Amino acid sequence: MCTACSNLSLSRRTFLQTSTAALATASLVSIAEAQPVTGADTPDAALNLLIEGNARYAANQPRERDFSFSRASRAAGQAPFAAILGCADSRIAPELAFDQEPGDLFVVRVAGNFVTTDGLASLEYGAAVLGTKLIMVLGHSSCGAVKATVEALQKGNNLPGHIADLARAMKPGIESVLKESGDNLEQRAVIANVRHNVERLQQATPILSDMVTKKKIRVVGGVYELATGKITLV
Repeated sequence: MCTACSNLSLSRRTFLQTSTAALATASLVSIAEAQPVTGADTPDAALNLLIEGNARYAANQPRERDFSFSRASRAAGQAPFAAILGCADSRIAPELAFDQEPGDLFVVRVAGNFVTTDGLASLEYGAAVLGTKLIMVLGHSSCGAVKATVEALQKGNNLPGHIADLARAMKPGIESVLKESGDNLEQRAVIANVRHNVERLQQATPILSDMVTKKKIRVVGGVYELATGKITLV
């Protein structure tokens, strides 16, 4: 091969290698730019992130993600900006419903989304140690746990096994609704249950109540509509 041809071949090879490296770098930069760092300095900012994320989810316009790109960095620790006390219902996934990344939300789930001792301890850990700025008690339409509790209160149904414990735990937040007149009893019970547990968390000593008073954290309630994916604050 002549010297000129050899030099031309090397030049092409160098160009291709340089171009490939440049494209790879550009792709990583593009991914990083497409994955804005989520976080919030205040409870209101945290709530806004959840509201904006749910609007994207309900409109079927979630952010693009590359989970492998950020997986390694998440291994070093976590800094969720909000906590969710949600129902165990398989149709609701908080990270999807709020269009957030793994590591953004500290999620506690139990059928009926009510406060338990273990759940409270977890939420305290999220607030005091991990720095969450907001707790949302998230109920949802057509909640089986709420329906079972309403029927048990109305008819005295004997629920099997430990399912009866769910109804007993949810009774304080729901039974007052049965004394009120109005349509759509089940949905009113869902909202009442959410509000009752918001109050429980706001008043939970010694950690959360103090943080609420000092405005370091905010506790709110929301209801997820299964048919639309929209979450309404209550």
